[in-house]
Amino acid sequence: MAYRTPLEARIAKKTTKAIVDFNLIEDGDRVMVGLSGGKDSWALMQVLDRLRERAPIDFSLIAVNVDSGYKDFKHDVIAKTCDARGWEYRIEHTSIGDVMDDILEANATPCSLCARLRRGVLYRIATEVGATKIALGHHLDDFIETLLLNLFFAGALKAMPARLVSDSGEHVVIRPLAYVGEDEARLYTKQCELPIIGCCWPACGDLSLQRQRVKRLILDLEREHPGVKQSMLKALGNVMPRHLLDLRLNPSGELRDTVALRLEDEGERLIQIQHS
Repeated sequence: MAYRTPLEARIAKKTTKAIVDFNLIEDGDRVMVGLSGGKDSWALMQVLDRLRERAPIDFSLIAVNVDSGYKDFKHDVIAKTCDARGWEYRIEHTSIGDVMDDILEANATPCSLCARLRRGVLYRIATEVGATKIALGHHLDDFIETLLLNLFFAGALKAMPARLVSDSGEHVVIRPLAYVGEDEARLYTKQCELPIIGCCWPACGDLSLQRQRVKRLILDLEREHPGVKQSMLKALGNVMPRHLLDLRLNPSGELRDTVALRLEDEGERLIQIQHS
């Protein structure tokens, strides 16, 4: 089955590359897609469905929407859209909104807290529906923005993984859109006539000042030097630990010498055993 548009073909190619590079989806997987109703999650669900039809392996999809409990949230639109496209889905009604109202500090950005609460719900539902993978709609821009946010404001050199095993070891979170740009996901969702639905939290979409600044910085750099975003993404897969200052990766001379001597002793003992 041919792709319908050049954009769909391009996104499918990038998604396939991420799946292969990071072993995101395997034969027999039941992939649960976190479907918020935003552009990225719709794009993810749509492209995975297209790939499912063409893939040489067999896997199934189920879309899961976590309703935070706001009365104006259009979960019925999500249900109708999934029904119309023949997608299996589940809408989980929760009281996350009330919980956030109770514990969120004044002037705090709600998105990170909301994501953590939703993640817990997704883990529970994944067990209930028998999902072997949980697919989230983070795209290329999310990866590099997170890299710079941690670098500038958290003192850490990290972004987000394309494949993550939960602390309990029970769940595997995957991000198949790692190579897909935000602009591509937005255009693809529009092209497929999928309804973009906000979460109804009053401050939803209000980015922190730090994230706003990082987005502007990347946008400005990309305009001045086309290809900067791709270069940053490439850097995430081209880490050189010896050129960093983390002693866990590049120990001090004394510790390095100690490790070398221990390895040398172990090697001599191994030789003696082999000759005995």
